Amino acid sequence: MQSASTVLLVRPASFAFNAETAQSNHFQHALTGLSAKQVQQQAYAEFDNAVATLRERGVRVLVEEDTPAPAKPDAVFPNNWGTFHPDGRVLLYPMCAPNRRSERRPDILERLGQQFVLTEVVDLSAHEQRGRFLEGTGSIIFDHVHRRAYACLSARTDAALFEEVAARLSYKPVPFHAYDAQDQSIYHTNVMLCVGAGFAVICLESITDAADQTRVVESLTSTGHEIVAISLGQVTQFAGNMLTVQPATGPELLVMSQSAYDALTVEQRGRLSQYCELLPLPIPTIETIGAAAPAACWPKSFCRRFPSPLSAKPASPGLLAHPRKPGPDTPARRRSRRLEWRLAPPCRGAGWGLPNRPSTLKRPSGRRAGEKTWSAVRGGRSRRGAGQ
Repeated sequence: MQSASTVLLVRPASFAFNAETAQSNHFQHALTGLSAKQVQQQAYAEFDNAVATLRERGVRVLVEEDTPAPAKPDAVFPNNWGTFHPDGRVLLYPMCAPNRRSERRPDILERLGQQFVLTEVVDLSAHEQRGRFLEGTGSIIFDHVHRRAYACLSARTDAALFEEVAARLSYKPVPFHAYDAQDQSIYHTNVMLCVGAGFAVICLESITDAADQTRVVESLTSTGHEIVAISLGQVTQFAGNMLTVQPATGPELLVMSQSAYDALTVEQRGRLSQYCELLPLPIPTIETIGAAAPAACWPKSFCRRFPSPLSAKPASPGLLAHPRKPGPDTPARRRSRRLEWRLAPPCRGAGWGLPNRPSTLKRPSGRRAGEKTWSAVRGGRSRRGAGQ
């Protein structure tokens, strides 16, 4: 399955131009003539309109509220810090900009664990201390059907770490280099590549090395993808930053910004329409200041949902391998949940805990240097493991 039916969005509380990320993201631009409050209001309006449009089209949208402190100017792009996989694994990624690292939040994972079977957290954030970065589906474009992983190597996408993640997930890695019109490295792969079911939107002219370009084209065509080539000029309008999602009913959707849609030619739109319905969303403030479009805003969840609705059968909080017995949401249970998360804080010398009372935390074998891995297994009381 290439497209998921659920996407996670974070409504930003402090959206603004991020000077730290601008050092490697040359697509960012500050909006002059607008106050910080006006920028925030416009970002809210664009975000809420996008959520409403997706829900009207039958896409399951999970919305989390950003926390006001610490201020996180790029919180609206959660796809950079986490990916969610069909076997219940969650991967947390090392972020290049220090002011983005607080976007990884255990409370978000706890709430996701109430609806999805999350079995393991692989926390790669320790690589930040070694200057090695890999930013989720900004860095990696997954072809889930054919188990290929594509990555445009840059300051934010470490080659060796990309290879390690691909091996862990049993995907074939396809690394390459890509450059913009000013011959600067393109910071994220999802700026110039989108892989859907049967098609790939890609800026081939950005891949200047002939061997790299040949390898990427052969990988895409050998897996049955029709290549829809876009130009560097279209990349600046975010025409490569697209996302496929599957609504509850109806055809698959190819979501993009209105700017990206307007940049596509009639012929390109026609070719893409053979595979999915195109859905443009107006997000000019978010994409101008943040230099990113829908593919950067929404991580897709491929994890399995619990079979019963939460309203009918309360699921255990946290990251679950086995649901807790149904019961009322009493103050005692809520205190227990808070305690379990305090015993398993994120990324402060200890791994992300799996607060699952019928389980213990077990460190599996095969762990690589620089990562902390916790999995849920049936057993006794949850406890905190030693940090790395």
